[in-house]
Amino acid sequence: MTTYPYPMLERPSMIWTKQTEKTTDLKVHEWIETIGEGTPNWSLYDATILGVPLSKSSISTSAASDNPNAMRLAWKSFGTYNLDEEIDLARLQILDLGDVKQHVTDIAYSHDRIKEAMTAMQQHHSRAIPITLGGDHSITAMLVKGWKDAHPEETIGILQFDTHFDLRDLQQFGPANGTPIRNVIESGTVAGHHVHNIGLHGYFNSKSLKDYADEVGVHYTTMKQARRQGMQSVVEHALSQLQDQVDTIYLTVDMDVLDIVHGPGTPAASPGGMYAEELFEAVQIAGEHPKVKAMDIVCLDPRKDVGDITVKHAVHVMLSFLTGYYKRMYHSSL
Repeated sequence: MTTYPYPMLERPSMIWTKQTEKTTDLKVHEWIETIGEGTPNWSLYDATILGVPLSKSSISTSAASDNPNAMRLAWKSFGTYNLDEEIDLARLQILDLGDVKQHVTDIAYSHDRIKEAMTAMQQHHSRAIPITLGGDHSITAMLVKGWKDAHPEETIGILQFDTHFDLRDLQQFGPANGTPIRNVIESGTVAGHHVHNIGLHGYFNSKSLKDYADEVGVHYTTMKQARRQGMQSVVEHALSQLQDQVDTIYLTVDMDVLDIVHGPGTPAASPGGMYAEELFEAVQIAGEHPKVKAMDIVCLDPRKDVGDITVKHAVHVMLSFLTGYYKRMYHSSL
């Protein structure tokens, strides 16, 4: 008998029960299934949702640990039908696995459980694309390392939408939200030249971090450059370069990439960032690409949000990515 393979997870705290027999015009909370007792038929699912409620590793004060459930609560505000693309996401089978168990004070313990969760997902249902709701950005390094443990033969690339390099010194800050990209580079998990960061801008990165990025070969496109070239062109160029060099592309979306008007609920909210529609377009393009095999949404603090603006943007990011994934599965000519 197959047993539940996730001792490192808490099953979902929100168990949605459908109040309708409808198969169309569903709300997102009526569509995404939640795991109950027993073992699911993993082969049925196209994607899984994983919550990682960790923010103790954040350099700045953050309640990003509240975000996974904040996003789940916001699912009621969204339907599965995408008018812009004339696509109903309800055709996809999505399972919410719940949250990775986190220790009250032990960040290393929490990080180990995150890594184990990704490895387990790849061992038990590698067909389903994992979508992780963070949590601060430190979780990305652990998820990528978990993927590498499950696929040691693979070369991994990272497509990052972020205001920051996230290349701070591990000796000074440890495995924190400002260091995940340096963490995977210095651990040998990802080569520097297999990282593409889009969205850096303004006065929020030091010259020393730019110098380090240049030294290790990180590719980066500032918001000013992205707007001149067009977001579609920039994202497609990054994916084109990566597809020729790596086996798997990991997408990480730091919600502070948004302009403060669009994303007030991030610990490092700043002016000059992406507009919502630019980010939605970017993640949909990534979702369509066959080598993008995992994604996360991080660094959203619901306690700092205004009218759930940022939380709703994060749900829209998730659904935009899934729209791209839908098109990959059912419309792609590749």
